[in-house]
Parts: sequence; structure tokens; C-alpha cells
Amino acid sequence: MAAKQTTTIVVESQPSPERLNDLGVFNWSIWTKEISEFPWTYDESETCYFLEGDVVVTPDGGEPVKMGKGDLVTFPPGMSCVWKITTNVKKHYCFG
Repeated sequence: MAAKQTTTIVVESQPSPERLNDLGVFNWSIWTKEISEFPWTYDESETCYFLEGDVVVTPDGGEPVKMGKGDLVTFPPGMSCVWKITTNVKKHYCFG
């Protein structure tokens, strides 16, 4: 039996500095990307914190989710989606 694909994206708006420090967000790698649109599949979970930008991520078969500067976002493993970057993105990220 195939594993059910999960499409739940968790967005925390404006998490506290304590929460970000507890996660070690500012020690994570940084990823930047210009305005673009592309498909993506998460092999494992990813948590990221947006320093800049605005994005709409639409999971396959799901509803679009808006996120951007100041958001702490967790993407589930196994999710396929389309990223639509509407303002250049800069984010800290961590897989697993």
C-alpha cells in the first residue's frame, strides 16, 4: 500500500525571537531565488524562515498557500508542489 501524500504546509507568522533561537534558525544555510515559478518535491521535511520575499506554494491537488518575509514554514516530506515566487526570496532553511 502506497504512503498517503500529505499536503499540509504549516505557516507560523512572526514567530518570537525565542522560538527562532530555540530552533537555531540563524545558523541554518541561506537560499535565495529570483522571481520565478517551478515544480518541487520534498524528499524530506523542510523548515524555513523567510528573511525576504513573497511566495505562493500550491501542493499537487491542494490549495495555494501564501508565505513570505517573517514566516516560519514547515513543508511535509513527500509533498510535490509548485513554487511561484512573486518577490525575490531569501530564506534560512533546514531539512529533516
